[in-house]
Amino acid sequence: MNVNTRSCCSVSRNEQPADIAQVDERIVSGDKAIADAAVSGMVYLSGGTFLMGTEDEEGFAADGEGPIRPVTIDPFYIDAYAVTNREFRAFTDATGYKTEAERFGWSFVFHLFVSPETAEHVTQVPQQTPWWWKVDGANWAHPEGPDSSIDERLDHPVIHVSWHDAMAYCAWSGKRLLTEAEWEYAARGGLVQKRYPWGDLLKQDGEHRCNTWQGKFPVKNNASDGYEGTAPVNAYAPNGFGLYNMSGNVWEWCSDWFSPTFHVKGPRDNPAGPPSGQARVIRGGSYLCHKSYCNRYRVAARSSNTPDSSTGNIGFRCAKSV
Repeated sequence: MNVNTRSCCSVSRNEQPADIAQVDERIVSGDKAIADAAVSGMVYLSGGTFLMGTEDEEGFAADGEGPIRPVTIDPFYIDAYAVTNREFRAFTDATGYKTEAERFGWSFVFHLFVSPETAEHVTQVPQQTPWWWKVDGANWAHPEGPDSSIDERLDHPVIHVSWHDAMAYCAWSGKRLLTEAEWEYAARGGLVQKRYPWGDLLKQDGEHRCNTWQGKFPVKNNASDGYEGTAPVNAYAPNGFGLYNMSGNVWEWCSDWFSPTFHVKGPRDNPAGPPSGQARVIRGGSYLCHKSYCNRYRVAARSSNTPDSSTGNIGFRCAKSV
């Protein structure tokens, strides 16, 4: 196994077996009735100019979080929630689509979630991120391996989906992924240069506002925020735009290729990232992020992963152009 680490709570698949077709070439045709009805359940955002990026002392300059710059985006629609297991199941039932994790036959699972029975068959662990285990049979429908299911988590965000898988769902639903600029504009919820979607304090009025790691990473999660793994997509209070879980819970795929420098001199009107790259942008952090190790649940924080990668903490939400 050849893996490529991006951050403490993300790990990449970096191999391409001959029998895995490029998913870009097999995007599922959209369902017009679904596409026509899509907007009715989405949040309309008027767009405009906002201050993107940060120079926060808690940030990671090497990730390209700065500089702070004015960015203008057009109006768009966005889902209030990340795509759920229930919604993704409807997609696979309608199309027969198989995710890349299913086609590869494995995905990355956080070690504390693997059952003793499944753990007996785990033979490969990335050296740089040993909390991630390569689990055969792990996929969106079996998040911790073949002896697990989503039956009690239908309102949780779908996980173990690659960027290609997210694009396929978007094509079927008549939607698209957000650009990174749209994602940050939405996450800020109308606030200017705040650290989180709700302000500068992680716990507002003594209450948890997002699902992140509580305890000593990666060995003990106290789950004082209510969840050890993923939380329902509507958990916690929404931001000022009525959007849920823009920080924590699961990383969300964006459409852009990742670069730590392209944006410094790049477009300021509706930026869509560099024309090419090796990895796609992911935003928002996840339930594995912790200030002591991966403080990337801040609204300006960024990370990336290869388009074929899937893990137990990456999902996505959709947008639609006006």
